[in-house]
Amino acid sequence: MSATSTAALPVPPKAAPAAFPAPPTEMSTRDWIAMCAGMLGAFMAILDIQITNSSLKDILGSLSATQEEGSWVSTAYLVAEIIVIPLTGLLSRGFGLRRYMLGTTAVFLTASALCGNAWSLNSMIAFRVIQGFSGGALIPMAMTLVLTRLPVSKRTIGMALFGLTATLAPSLGPTVGGYLSEIYGWPSIFYVNMAPGLLMLSGIAYGLRDEGGQLKLFREADWTGIFCMAIGLGGLTVMLEEGNSKDWFDSSYILVCAALAIAGLLGWVLSALLRPSTFVNLRLFATRNFRISTVMALVTGMGLYGSTFVLPIYLAQIAGYSPMQIGEVIMLMGLPQLLVTPIVARLSTRLDNRIMASFGLTMFGISCLINAYMDANVGYTQLILPQVVRAIGQPFLMLTLQTFVMQGVAPRDVGSASSLFNMTRNLGGSIGIAMLATMLTQRTQFHWSRIGEAASSYALATQERLDQLTQSFVSSGIEPSMAAQQATQMINNLITREASVMAFNDCFWIMGVVLIGCVPLVWMFDRVTAVGGGGGH
Repeated sequence: MSATSTAALPVPPKAAPAAFPAPPTEMSTRDWIAMCAGMLGAFMAILDIQITNSSLKDILGSLSATQEEGSWVSTAYLVAEIIVIPLTGLLSRGFGLRRYMLGTTAVFLTASALCGNAWSLNSMIAFRVIQGFSGGALIPMAMTLVLTRLPVSKRTIGMALFGLTATLAPSLGPTVGGYLSEIYGWPSIFYVNMAPGLLMLSGIAYGLRDEGGQLKLFREADWTGIFCMAIGLGGLTVMLEEGNSKDWFDSSYILVCAALAIAGLLGWVLSALLRPSTFVNLRLFATRNFRISTVMALVTGMGLYGSTFVLPIYLAQIAGYSPMQIGEVIMLMGLPQLLVTPIVARLSTRLDNRIMASFGLTMFGISCLINAYMDANVGYTQLILPQVVRAIGQPFLMLTLQTFVMQGVAPRDVGSASSLFNMTRNLGGSIGIAMLATMLTQRTQFHWSRIGEAASSYALATQERLDQLTQSFVSSGIEPSMAAQQATQMINNLITREASVMAFNDCFWIMGVVLIGCVPLVWMFDRVTAVGGGGGH
């Protein structure tokens, strides 16, 4: 850390009581089982962020809710998840890691079952809040298990597995939801958590030893900071999720959310700087590697969640794919990642991780740029290349970012670093989806206007095409007046389709440019290679 970055900071915080024992020097079977159980939990929690998207129409129909009201089925989960992630360090120390993970998993499974049995929109939203609050804790806990339960020689393997959950789960969420909803009905998208959840409970119960908790930490906790954090992150998430549907800052509702977000986040930062001990150490942002890592996590989240938001919509609206067909396209990213991840883990111990991160960003960006040249006739075979390129790049990016973010982090701050990194990535996903949803709307309108000007009814080519279509409809037995209306509607539909295709291409173009444009930022990191699976200079 540079002298200039520390001069303005208050006295460093008092060391928090050790949350976990020192990393072991050898790996036991119980440790492997505990780590794999943690990965399973993180995968379920990330999967459930978007698993309702494909089935939302069926859910809303069953609960007699409108599309606007139904947006809260996803928003409620995201708000609860983003709030609990920074709290996991405090909660795991207070209750004890084993007890906390068993308890939060049990609550997650109960809430999942209740979601599948929801009888109204309000009950569904309430159960999704509980599901998000319990599931969100499983994400940083998986990363914490890797850093505290694995010996240094095996840590790269664990980080690679965690990176795999972070990249595969957002892609598979809509896919799994679409498959299950179409075959078994929408409640099955929540019941699917039961089998892996029970397996996770067994793995944690067997793999982790009960080390007790420190309940006194809750009495000494920075409850003012926690309150401000919850208000700030909650307001920001709601603003991002609901902004596009409510015309952003033309809505007083969004203005209130923005004000709460600003006030809450400022209050959280001030409380963290003024107190000697906090529930999550925001002073980590004073270190260059950590600061750049979280910026990159934000961008990566935008790319991960943004690409899995835009592509399924394109395939449904433009290509007319069913949820199962969309799932087959999205699944193209699965196998390459499974094959590439072990190679990436090995390379990370030998190569400068900045080279690997740059390669990952570039491949991810190139895959988006390939998608930026789609047309209305793009089919399955044309989508294989960008999906495979994306699948190759993502493991290089995720594993190296995790190495960078933990470089130089003190053992007492492992929980804070894990929480802030995962919080930032998920927040990046919300920002990316909000920006892309707004961009789709605005760019579709822009392109529609431009095409509409060229395809004016006064243009000779348009008049000729309308006459051809009208005569075709008349020859099929339709009355002339109705035939003319249908011909006009067909031209309007064609313009709308082409305008939408151009808007989707614009979204992929922006994502590709942003991802590749962040490559120079990678070279601001310290030179790092994963030494023996851990990390070092």
